[in-house]
Amino acid sequence: MSPTIIGLARDAEHRFSKAPCASITLLPGLGVDGDAHAGRTVQHLSRMAKDPSVANLRQVHLIHAELFEELAVKGFAVAPGQLGENITTRGLDLLGLSAGTRLRLGAEAVIEITGLRNPCKQIDGVAKGLMAATLDTAEDGSLVRKCGVMATVVTGGAVHVGDGIVLESVPLVFEVLGVV
Repeated sequence: MSPTIIGLARDAEHRFSKAPCASITLLPGLGVDGDAHAGRTVQHLSRMAKDPSVANLRQVHLIHAELFEELAVKGFAVAPGQLGENITTRGLDLLGLSAGTRLRLGAEAVIEITGLRNPCKQIDGVAKGLMAATLDTAEDGSLVRKCGVMATVVTGGAVHVGDGIVLESVPLVFEVLGVV
């Protein structure tokens, strides 16, 4: 199966879950038009409290639908937008991408992966125990965060549910995703 966008969501307010929609517009250097997290500098409230001048590396949040299937096996019903993501994908190993990877979404929009989303306790507001279910432990004992990746918008454009995702470019040297 070719990588595909199966869900889109945005919210103009700083709420945890986002409202599903059929399309979004990505704005270069800002993020999702009409979303509370769009901006050149950090827009997450907890991060703004620390330093509002920091560059916004979390303009767009992507989660893979395969996580929802894994969570369903554990007894959690999660739909696109519920975990605060803007874009839900299928058929792409988001967590295995290198920092700096560029993805074309639909016909025009291009995003650059900046790092992992660090799950927070607000996830348990969707369902008790859900945050723990989004975490795992690697063989070396390190923490595996499965709650998606963050990106910045390189080239703007309209993105629709059902649009394809194309690997636009990959850095010459693989950089493991860290938390942003």
